Amino acid sequence: QVQLVESGGGLVQAGDSLRLSCAASGRTFSAYAMGWFRQAPGKEREFVARISRSGDNTAYADSVKGRFTISRDNAKNTVYLQMNSLKPEDTAVYYCAAVWSIYGSTSVNTYDYWGQGTQVTVSS
Repeated sequence: QVQLVESGGGLVQAGDSLRLSCAASGRTFSAYAMGWFRQAPGKEREFVARISRSGDNTAYADSVKGRFTISRDNAKNTVYLQMNSLKPEDTAVYYCAAVWSIYGSTSVNTYDYWGQGTQVTVSS
């Protein structure tokens, strides 16, 4: 069992940066691939980024590539999402997710554990 708690969301202006954190419980954090997803009002939850259990393999949605960076610190049981050059269309609730896997995937259905989400609002 893994419990995930996101933090770091907030209200920012377009062009600003935010760093989201996701703290995981349990002693086997390094065995889980991690992902970040987001859900805007009236839309389906969508993939943002994923990172392998070791941290050496990452993938991003085209909409955030070059602006967002996913990373993890297995010693701290934490995964991060650094978001730069934020745009109003990045406004959403952001969720982290975990799956017992080497690489994870871009699919919502792959992940077994989810956090409660953190709101990110980007004003124009």
